[in-house]
Amino acid sequence: MSSPTGLSEGSLAALRHMREQREINTVILRYAGAQGVLVPEIEGNLTHDELVQSLPADEPRLILHELAFASPEGTRRHTQLLILWMPPDSSEQETACTDGFTALREFLPDVHVHLTAGRTDQLAYRRLVALAG
Repeated sequence: MSSPTGLSEGSLAALRHMREQREINTVILRYAGAQGVLVPEIEGNLTHDELVQSLPADEPRLILHELAFASPEGTRRHTQLLILWMPPDSSEQETACTDGFTALREFLPDVHVHLTAGRTDQLAYRRLVALAG
């Protein structure tokens, strides 16, 4: 698996840490315009509410988040989501983040739930569970 262009070494390390060590459930990447790459902004264990609250209203972000939920049968499930956060006021970085999103989809082929959101209601917990379920 080759490394996607546009991701810093720190971003790749954060993604590997999440997927291999399983100590964190969320990596949020931001575009560092001066460097021209995506860099890690947050690596941690975030609840759904903390994830939504951490997203800026005017800048895009790329997010890999492991969503924990119960299936209709009551079993615990975990699904990784790849989210492109693109609020309306963030069009200046849209191309770089869209390219990063495409590269991450190829870099993370086992992540099957991909979504783009521009409003927090599009990241409602029940909606994410429905997409993952």
